[in-house]
Amino acid sequence: MPISIPYVYKYSFEYAAIETISPLLRRVTARNPSGFTFNGTGTYIVGHGKVAVVDPGPLIPEHIEALQAALEGETVTHILITHTHADHSPAAAPLKQAWACPTYGYGPHGAGKIADGIPIEEGGDMDFTPDHELRDGDVINGDGWTIESVYTPGHTSNHLCFALREEKALLTGDHVMGWSTSVIGPPDGDMTAYMESLEKLLSRNDEVYWPTHGTCITDVKPFVRAFIDHRLDRERQIMACLTNGYQNISEMVPIMYKATQPALHPAAARSVLSATIRLVDLGKIYTDGPVALESKFHLSESAES
Repeated sequence: MPISIPYVYKYSFEYAAIETISPLLRRVTARNPSGFTFNGTGTYIVGHGKVAVVDPGPLIPEHIEALQAALEGETVTHILITHTHADHSPAAAPLKQAWACPTYGYGPHGAGKIADGIPIEEGGDMDFTPDHELRDGDVINGDGWTIESVYTPGHTSNHLCFALREEKALLTGDHVMGWSTSVIGPPDGDMTAYMESLEKLLSRNDEVYWPTHGTCITDVKPFVRAFIDHRLDRERQIMACLTNGYQNISEMVPIMYKATQPALHPAAARSVLSATIRLVDLGKIYTDGPVALESKFHLSESAES
């Protein structure tokens, strides 16, 4: 039986308008809805007077102008980036210039893999390099607010969440979203790292999550456990496909993602690929040669017994 995740699809928002969502958080939503961004990118403003901006978003003039208008009369002291996908970080460049403030993030696109000599495909925001690199546990002190960086690789190798300590709130980027699971696409995406990053959240005391797409998640630990169970169920589905003679990812995806729009199947295939890499690493399945979308997979003898 498929794992049930209590997604939240309905919430109030308005494009290019500033919304107060908690005592220390405001949000402006970009008009970039899609099958990957839900209603659009939610840019968060932390604090009042002297503020931090988290995930300034895509290069959409309306959104950039809305952020500048919303913060007129206030001082932006930090621009924080959860990761370098095109709907999260590109607007940092013009806003950094307009606000004369530094950017913060784990590193450029692929930073978590390049250090290990793993080449990263084009597709992220290749122009972004933070002025200040953050690592797990680094703390930024602002005017009335404190943010801790939480390294959560998986969706991308440079993904960070940001914990707002005063509200026990975690800005989760694309690591945990309230409306959908995240695409984990190799080589930058890594399912093993993603699962470990989910487990990491279970050891924390955050009480609410604010993802970049969608609205808040309030019952956080059961939600994360459902995400973990969902991924483990996907692994079981892969094993079942192999048992039934479906050995290629192209054959598995229509079976595993029956309820998903066919237009999203290529992205789903990338997540299946990441799951097969994890299963190969665990010794549960194998393939001849490097793991790739075109690979033919087999159950290992230990999995069959």
